[in-house]
Amino acid sequence: MKKTLLFLLLLSACKTPTTGDFNPSLTINDYEPDGTELVIYRSSYKEKLEGFWLGQCIANWTGLITEMDKIGGNGLDGKGAGFYTRENWGGPDEPNLWGSNNLSDTIDFYFEDELWGADDDTDIEYIYQELLLANETSVLTGEQIREGWLKHIKHEEENYLWVSNETALHLMMDGVIPPATSAPENNVNYEMIDAQLTTEIFGLFAPGRPKTARKMAQLPINTTACENAEWISQFYVTMYSLAAIHDGKENLKTSIFEMAEEASHVLPDSSYSASMYRFVKEKHAEGFTWEETRDALHEKYQVRQEDGYLWSTQDKVCNGCFAAGINFGAGLISLFYGEGDLKETIKIGTLCGWDSDNPTATWGGMLGFMLGKAGVEEAFGRSLGEQFNIHRTRVGFPNDGIDNFENMAQKGLYVIDRVVQEELNGGINQSKNLWYIPQ
Repeated sequence: MKKTLLFLLLLSACKTPTTGDFNPSLTINDYEPDGTELVIYRSSYKEKLEGFWLGQCIANWTGLITEMDKIGGNGLDGKGAGFYTRENWGGPDEPNLWGSNNLSDTIDFYFEDELWGADDDTDIEYIYQELLLANETSVLTGEQIREGWLKHIKHEEENYLWVSNETALHLMMDGVIPPATSAPENNVNYEMIDAQLTTEIFGLFAPGRPKTARKMAQLPINTTACENAEWISQFYVTMYSLAAIHDGKENLKTSIFEMAEEASHVLPDSSYSASMYRFVKEKHAEGFTWEETRDALHEKYQVRQEDGYLWSTQDKVCNGCFAAGINFGAGLISLFYGEGDLKETIKIGTLCGWDSDNPTATWGGMLGFMLGKAGVEEAFGRSLGEQFNIHRTRVGFPNDGIDNFENMAQKGLYVIDRVVQEELNGGINQSKNLWYIPQ
């Protein structure tokens, strides 16, 4: 009881513990390694988690500049036709389909020197990390998820939720418990946003063990996503789990392609998401430019609606611009053509179209993790803000919602302490500050 109270006080104060601190609510068991385990030093992993949050914020806010500018169709009142190309980087940002400019008049990287604001690509992941700690578990229940959503998400606009996420919240307000909140008979938007933006962090909680990561993420995924949107989210969780065992100093292009191929096995072969994966991969291998591949993706799936992809017709508002599928395709384009380069991946994702902050945030977070915080700042040649305001979009957190990346990373270590011991049957060496993860 004393350890739990200490833990909750620590979280409430938002004070940054020292690197060697371990989850105070966890009794650490003796563990005798046999020499075959994956060994991960917690101090190095913490710096990578800081890189995840920083890279994700840079990419998220950069992508927001062009969000819904180009959706591959006429959109609302003729807006959104045509696409950006690489020549548009550094040029003027055109109005989005609602007729306004987002954040900046220029398409360029977005930076904050002090305080980053939360967005829907970062805030639910923040909530899930907090829920795992508060509930002293590695696998959340539907009731715990519902309680967390209702506590930390505003019930009225502006609550920074859209399509499936918004529908799921209202179902929870009516007493529905996940996974029923994503069931097609309850949620008509079950494929109309990617649960990637709320669940990819679970991959980092199970380093190098994607099966366990998917187990932990399954119910959070099924809170809002079903069928293709579910499988796509499992792809991203798998990528993140595999990223946790790759060193950012190695050949990132080779690693990215190997990780993607392994992750693609979670996509059912007959699904449109698997077809999209093969389509983008083949176009890249055949030497097409990313713009040519993006245009071909639009023609194949939004215009001709091949492989059973019907969301452009089913969505009467914006040509399926929020759909998990088309944004998965765009995400794959930025992944393959970015070839492990953080800045290039963000650029392509920002210019590619549709819900452009979604894939940029995903890959910015993953590559930021692989590079670590220092590697992210080196890539951009500057120091960047480390504070995070979760109350920009969510509610109910201590310290008026102000946190920082180091503290958020430390809390991530606490989650992984429990996962290593209780889910991976591994061990924690306190004196050496490392995890042993059986292979």
